[in-house]
Order: sequence, then C-alpha cells, then structure tokens
Amino acid sequence: MRDRLSEKELRVIAAVVRGFKNRDIAAQLDTTEQVVKNTIRAIFDKIGVSDRLELALFVLHHRMLAHATASVRIDTDPPRPKRGRSGMMESRIHPRL
Repeated sequence: MRDRLSEKELRVIAAVVRGFKNRDIAAQLDTTEQVVKNTIRAIFDKIGVSDRLELALFVLHHRMLAHATASVRIDTDPPRPKRGRSGMMESRIHPRL
C-alpha cells in the first residue's frame, strides 16, 4: 500500500490522523485547501475508504502504513481547547464573565 502513496499523500495522511483541518494541512504544505481536498479524495480512492475516520482506522490497522506516516514530521499539533482555572473548557463563543 505504501508504494502506491506519494510522499505528499503520506504527509497529508499523517496530518489527518493527527486531527489537522484542511486549512492547517494546506498551511503546512504551503498549498491551498482545494489541493488538500483533492489529495485527500485521491487517498480515499487509493486506499478504499470514504472518510477521515475510516482513514485513521485503516492507518491504525495497517501498522506498516502507520509506521510510514509516523516518520512524517508535522511542525505543530492542532490547536487544543483552552482550560480555565477550574479545569473546565472555556467557550470561545460565550466567555465567562
């Protein structure tokens, strides 16, 4: 399976599995969101999955591909929600007063 995937596709898979959004992946690869969407669609077709969850499960199930994507470096992790002093998640829409 790994032989059928390009280095760019492996980088996109690694980012998807780590929870990055298309916009973040595009910024990492210095390309557009549309190119990322097209690449993800090509990956889905090559692997035979239909969404990001199936892709992540496929990567976990096929250790060889998991090792290949683990070696791909992604500069930053996706943003995590901030926690307030109480340990509760802070809402970005309705901040506490």
